[in-house]
Amino acid sequence: MAFLELENVEKTFFTYNTMTTAVENISFTINEGEFISLIGPSGCGKTTLLSLISGLFHPTTGQILLEETVIEEPTPETGYMLQQDYLFPWLNIEENITLGLRTMGKTAEQDVAFAFDMLTTLGLADKRHHYPSQLSGGMRQRVALVRMLSTDPKLLLLDEPFSALDYQTKLKLENLVFSTIRTHGKTAILVTHDIGEAIAMSDRIILLTGRPGSIRKTFNIPLHLADDLPFNVRLADEFNPLFQQIWKEMESHDTHT
Repeated sequence: MAFLELENVEKTFFTYNTMTTAVENISFTINEGEFISLIGPSGCGKTTLLSLISGLFHPTTGQILLEETVIEEPTPETGYMLQQDYLFPWLNIEENITLGLRTMGKTAEQDVAFAFDMLTTLGLADKRHHYPSQLSGGMRQRVALVRMLSTDPKLLLLDEPFSALDYQTKLKLENLVFSTIRTHGKTAILVTHDIGEAIAMSDRIILLTGRPGSIRKTFNIPLHLADDLPFNVRLADEFNPLFQQIWKEMESHDTHT
């Protein structure tokens, strides 16, 4: 049984006098515990796909199933992490990371303790009473990760969560997020423009065509790389040939469009 399944998904946006198809003929499955990356040219519908999987949008045609149940609206089973942290500036870090729990009515001691344990694991235990403005960009993204994981979602949607960070912080957070997701056995979908990031973090990479986005090709990452830390993958002998393979596939498509 597939954990997540997309069946012939299409999404068309309508206005009074226009219609725009963002994605079409999208079909793929993801097994529980897999880490998948979506890459492709700007405007190809990567973020639209995440919004569809999250239940924020409904497909125009086709359906999306999470554990054999059709996704019709946002659900606590899914967590979303964006390129901006969207922490509430008037709440301190402790209040920010427990906001989702309070909204869901999960205020039991063990639920709150899990969130604080995650904060400690990510090296922010001493920042509980700080406010977002007192933290660096990398720290705020770690808080956003804790906030997402605190409600214990089964599926994590990551929309370019490292793109606004400097390169050194980005590499450190890749390792941290990857390790955290693997440790907790989560299933994840990453949207990124960075081919290297996709290779370093994924089990599989799905390359989309230009708008309307459809699946051009899927790349399977060798198991020994998929199980290693992203920083180590970037240093592996196989990294550059795989990067070139994906780059040439993208360039080939651009040349013919």
